Amino acid sequence: MKKGIIISAFGVLALVYSCATNPFTGKKTMALVPDSEIFPSAFQQYGQFLAENKVITGTKDAKRVETVANKIKVAAERWLTANGNASYLTNYQWEYKLVDSKEVNAWCMPGGKIVVYTGILPICKDDAGLAAVLGHEVSHALANHGQQRMSAGLLQQLGGVGVAAATGNKSPETQQLIMQAYGVGSQVGVMLPFSRDHESEADMIGLTLMAIAGYNPENAVFLWERMAAQGGDAPPEILSTHPSNQTRIANLKALLPKAKTEAAKFGVVFK
Repeated sequence: MKKGIIISAFGVLALVYSCATNPFTGKKTMALVPDSEIFPSAFQQYGQFLAENKVITGTKDAKRVETVANKIKVAAERWLTANGNASYLTNYQWEYKLVDSKEVNAWCMPGGKIVVYTGILPICKDDAGLAAVLGHEVSHALANHGQQRMSAGLLQQLGGVGVAAATGNKSPETQQLIMQAYGVGSQVGVMLPFSRDHESEADMIGLTLMAIAGYNPENAVFLWERMAAQGGDAPPEILSTHPSNQTRIANLKALLPKAKTEAAKFGVVFK
């Protein structure tokens, strides 16, 4: 038991002393793994992914991805500069690639490495829809969500070690049941809600960035309405890493006035 308490105390201290305030959310976020370790690894993995997949270059769609993504990046730079955080993106290495895949998806790695699959372009429909997707993905990088997920994963593992130590005097069968309960409980009760919060944060930040970039944020709502219309099976929200389409659409609608107000500070006004 004493060993478990020591491990748990170490985890709390690590969490307290390894937090950073994110300028986009204003929240203290876990940073148990520094960017100096995460970014090089992410850049290497990104390069390997591009080498193993068909990257589309020189086409109209590929240029659209790069053009819209650059506008989102510039919007982020303008916002950061206006809010006294001009140096925040110093170590980011932005790169945007269109990859041939039927998968309806896009993603961003820590440090600004973005992939858009061709399968999502019909749902994007136009540059404004693409801006909604890219604004969301860029925001994952800006909010350091990858770093936070890694930190949360480390704490989850540390908690598992503490539980194992604290139940070491139990029978193997009992200890196994307790460990299974911890695994399910920490996943459903902590890790999945944590991931859904990240998705909502990326929606919030992305909505503002696309507005500052000159794209009407209402198009993010239209995008997700088109996404919802695709149908398909989805797990219950409580068991998912993402909010449901209905939740996401409702949240985006509620955030529209704030995004437009923020864009107006940069001279971008929507009717």
